[in-house]
Amino acid sequence: MAARIARTQFVNLYDDPEYQEKHRELFSGSLLQPLAKVLPPSMQESEFDRVIEKVISIIGSENVAVGKALEDYIDPYEFMSEEQRKVPSAAFCPGSVDELQSILQVANSHNLPLWTFSRGKNLGYGGPAPAVTGAVALDLHRMNRILEVNEKFSYAVVEPGVTFTDLYKYCAQHKLRVWPSVPSLGWGSVMGNTLDRGCGITPTHSHWQNIAGIEVVLADGEVVRTGQFAISNSPTAHVSKFSFGPSLEGLFLQSNLGVVTKLGIWLFPQPEAFMSCSWDMPEFEDIKIMTEVLGPLRQSGVLASTVNVGNIIEHLAMFGERSDFWTGPGPIPPWRIEELKKQIDHGYWRASFGIYGPKEIVQAHFDHIKRIISRQAPTGRLLGSMFSGENGEELIASTIPEPHGGGLVGIPSLWILPMVKFHLPKDKPGKAAHIDFSSLIPSDGDMVLEWCKISKHISESHGRDLFCDYFMHERHVMLVNMMTYDRASSKSSQTVDAMWRDLHHEATEKSYGNYRTHIRYMDLVQDQFDFNNHAYRRFLQRLKGTVDPHGILSPGKQGIWPQGYDVFSKQGVAIL
Repeated sequence: MAARIARTQFVNLYDDPEYQEKHRELFSGSLLQPLAKVLPPSMQESEFDRVIEKVISIIGSENVAVGKALEDYIDPYEFMSEEQRKVPSAAFCPGSVDELQSILQVANSHNLPLWTFSRGKNLGYGGPAPAVTGAVALDLHRMNRILEVNEKFSYAVVEPGVTFTDLYKYCAQHKLRVWPSVPSLGWGSVMGNTLDRGCGITPTHSHWQNIAGIEVVLADGEVVRTGQFAISNSPTAHVSKFSFGPSLEGLFLQSNLGVVTKLGIWLFPQPEAFMSCSWDMPEFEDIKIMTEVLGPLRQSGVLASTVNVGNIIEHLAMFGERSDFWTGPGPIPPWRIEELKKQIDHGYWRASFGIYGPKEIVQAHFDHIKRIISRQAPTGRLLGSMFSGENGEELIASTIPEPHGGGLVGIPSLWILPMVKFHLPKDKPGKAAHIDFSSLIPSDGDMVLEWCKISKHISESHGRDLFCDYFMHERHVMLVNMMTYDRASSKSSQTVDAMWRDLHHEATEKSYGNYRTHIRYMDLVQDQFDFNNHAYRRFLQRLKGTVDPHGILSPGKQGIWPQGYDVFSKQGVAIL
């Protein structure tokens, strides 16, 4: 049978040995039992064999994965039972637009659903797993060229497989005076993170707001470019966001309307100086004043980069497992929290941020912030460490030592991976995992404090500690409730599912939406957008039906289903 010709063994998805080792450890280590073999929805095995044979003729057998090799294409943090796990039927790895177009032709002719991703590191939200069991994983990691990094105008043009580490190393090796913005983990795709509205830390932190020109392959294989990139050889292709007529970029963010194959993204010009700052406050209720102080500073541009504010539980998770700090029943009690605050010299909340620019301006901004905090939050502690280039030159990011540099200056790493182990048991083996609940809330102190109180109550009602942080943007915060668990324990998995649903209920009551969610909750979050009988969803489904009439691209992504696909979202598929 043709499927047996396809690759069943693992290959290196990363050139970096550390990243590859961590990837294999994470994905294969999450399984409790071998994967079941599944077929695409409504497809017989004989037809699927023909599909595999056709795709092998396009991209080669080494780039078509089945069987055990599909361990690379699951959600390593799956919190449902193994029987309910979302599993692809195969994985196709095209290396070019031409190969992608040919795969789309095959998929259309067989009504074959494809689940598209760049690197599959959307961890906590489903990873590379499809919303529909049996869909084929369309893995774009082989399309990994850095097409351009323009130093003068501070932008890059990349393909889907380019990681944040790839882009950073390219800029450093070529001594380019630009800093990429990087998220918490460097092994993810620049494009994948950007299209999912991910964020970093430097002043170009809102990656999706720094898009300038993309290339998209539609479901029928047609290639479309947006903005000035749609003009052949335009010198403004990636330096201007202006379009002529409707702007199309937004249609392909968190979308299943096309496959983005090239992305222009603005970078941050290497500054003369940088100050690494931290500000902590001692009490839980202090999140109100922190929000009120930081909000105007972000809105006015005094703080040009995002600000991360995390609680003490998040900090503890970086240095050990929960049982290292508390072995009693229920949430860690207040008296023990007080002991831990003194032990690690940490407030209940700590804000981390950077200030960038000419040295005199950086210092002036810090002094301004210090005056405000001294006046409005006298119990707080503000620290700043200045770094500047030599002899008036721009600052080289790699010269800044930890803990001051890293992501604050565009250097990617895997530094937060240990955080996932926080709820592993001490007395027996476990499988570390997490999911997130990511709310968007106005930068209003009372509203943020109220949501933290709600989150704390929900966490403690399930025997958990409040484990959260927020990323402050100009006018809102992105508040992430992180829920770590042991996926080898059904009780632990059920707890975080119940916590997520409780948070969702409260958020719906307050009309707080999520900016991103796990594949299993996409329909629930999409239901929140209820204006005019869900006109938003109905409009997107009309677009979907027009540009992807066979519904082959990522059915169910963000709760947008092709026409007639509801039956497949409710029923299982054939298991062989």
